[in-house]
Amino acid sequence: MTNAMDEVRRFLKKDDLPGAVRSLRPHAETASITELAKAARALADAAGFKDLAGAAKAAAKRPGEPQALYDFGYACVEHGIAFLAVAPLREALRMLPDSRPLLAELVSALEDENRHTEAVALLSGRGQELPAWPETYLLVHHTLLAGDLDTAARIGRTLPAPEDPQWSGAHARQQHRLHRTDRARRAQGAAGHADPLGRADLRGWHYGLTGGLLGTLSPYGWDAGMTGRYAYLGDSHEQCRQGLARLALALEAAGRRPATVSLLPGRSDRILGLAAARVLGLPAVPYEPARTDTLVVAYDLTAADPDLLRTLHARADGQILSEHATRWTDPPAVSADFSTLLCQFVSPPWKDDPRPEEEIAQDIALAAAGPDEGDGATPPDPDGAFRAFVTAVRDGWLTAPRDRAASPGPVPSSRFA
Repeated sequence: MTNAMDEVRRFLKKDDLPGAVRSLRPHAETASITELAKAARALADAAGFKDLAGAAKAAAKRPGEPQALYDFGYACVEHGIAFLAVAPLREALRMLPDSRPLLAELVSALEDENRHTEAVALLSGRGQELPAWPETYLLVHHTLLAGDLDTAARIGRTLPAPEDPQWSGAHARQQHRLHRTDRARRAQGAAGHADPLGRADLRGWHYGLTGGLLGTLSPYGWDAGMTGRYAYLGDSHEQCRQGLARLALALEAAGRRPATVSLLPGRSDRILGLAAARVLGLPAVPYEPARTDTLVVAYDLTAADPDLLRTLHARADGQILSEHATRWTDPPAVSADFSTLLCQFVSPPWKDDPRPEEEIAQDIALAAAGPDEGDGATPPDPDGAFRAFVTAVRDGWLTAPRDRAASPGPVPSSRFA
């Protein structure tokens, strides 16, 4: 049988570091700690990560030492390969069951892997002895992300405000999420959703976790695991135009009337912003962080400059942030107030179009607006249901900071590895 080290060597010989990382996933919970550590060291040497290489070397030599296992797991989390951290951290916690740093780091690794149900089991297993901060806060957090709103709300009501101010922001974000998810469940029920905030209610959970409105659902692969998200999207002018139509509907239903459309500096952002200005009949102006009563239009915020994103975290009065393609597997640093769609990868329709931005924007504005018929397996998403949802949540929309939502939440979707 091929072991983890053999797989890693095979990919590294081809200079395929991402492939070598992927090859370890099937072994992460079955291989010995020593074998995993040796494989991780090979990856770290190839990537030039000296801290991870050193921690992996120590764990391979001393797999029965909790500190070595903690250091190895911590380094894996820090370098974005949290799936390799779970086994060594779990083993270290078995040896030192009362260690709060070990518990916290294992929960962090599980969170990075969106294994929220496992994090809930780990934390709730501590029973009444679980401290309030941060452990009970984390229990509420993961219970909500696992999809159990009622339990999260019940435990959240008993959680006292943190004494340490470093947790004040986290506490506020959690309270916003609990409030929004409760409101989203009632709104989806009123809008006629078959299972409000169930495992297929992508729009409801998107609002609850991010505070943003999701304009459209992918009409492809619903019954093949996509549940309303796209994996790879080859975008079109018609898709962009339909997104602007849903944006206009959302603004109308929420009673919001921005005075201008603010153009971000990216080419794709400017194209879509100019199209939005045409569709909505508003003047287009350059983006300024302090501008009030404006619609800021982005195509894909993951492509935006980090300094620009920081200016969008706390909105100016009346500022609304719209993003066309939101990367659900790698969310941007700020959550948009409106997202047309959720995708993993996107290719804009003007990628190879050298024409001026204004000409492409005019093509979008003149394109046919209407839902893609898709593969026929997606539940209907009529304008009326979307309007009813927006109307029901409008009082809470645009009332909290645009915090990043790193987890896709309890609605599963297939993705490329």
